Amino acid sequence: RALLTGRRRVHLETVLKAAEGDLIPVGQVNGNMGTGEIIRLTDHEAELAVTLDSPPPQALPLTLVMAMPRPKMFRRVLQTATALGVKDLWLLNAWKVEKSFWQTPWLEEPALIENMVLGLEQAMDTVMPQVHIRQRFKPFVEDELPGLIGDRRALVAHPGTSTPCPTHLNAPTLLCIGPEGGFIPYEVEKLEEAGCQAVHLGQRILRVETAVPVLISRLFDGCL
Repeated sequence: RALLTGRRRVHLETVLKAAEGDLIPVGQVNGNMGTGEIIRLTDHEAELAVTLDSPPPQALPLTLVMAMPRPKMFRRVLQTATALGVKDLWLLNAWKVEKSFWQTPWLEEPALIENMVLGLEQAMDTVMPQVHIRQRFKPFVEDELPGLIGDRRALVAHPGTSTPCPTHLNAPTLLCIGPEGGFIPYEVEKLEEAGCQAVHLGQRILRVETAVPVLISRLFDGCL
């Protein structure tokens, strides 16, 4: 049995238009998915008889390294990346990342969990991503990034480079995405020294919140 209150109870009524006796999709965090029969529905809570008998969708074999976006944009990017199946997210400092971005309450654990849950609900997934925060660019790129890359294909999205972003990789990949305005040349050079290949998406310059789903969908057929 499960007892739903608050936002989830309201969601049943206002979005799903559910009533007693209805079956709705449910999932347990980091566990299986299944169905829940609404056996009692009041103004304040909903009681469900749940059956969890299906595995969640397969995660993307992707490590996403992303310069910290503007806080308002970060919420949307986090939800989108989670919905697309990203399970390993690294937030990185860069020259064009303002210091104030790191002070946002959206980086606190309750806010991270809230937005990742919204992404999981949207995609009907249950496995919570891992978020790692690195506020020093050079130590991360020199000391940690080569180990993260290992045998994976490693890419850094950067406008103006000569190589287009590959498609249909469908293999373990590490992808670096810069801030608004992009990585500076020094940062691109350090990322390339660590093992990343610079690639582009064409002549158009995209916002981070647009570039993230475009890049991921090019690399992985499961997102199409």
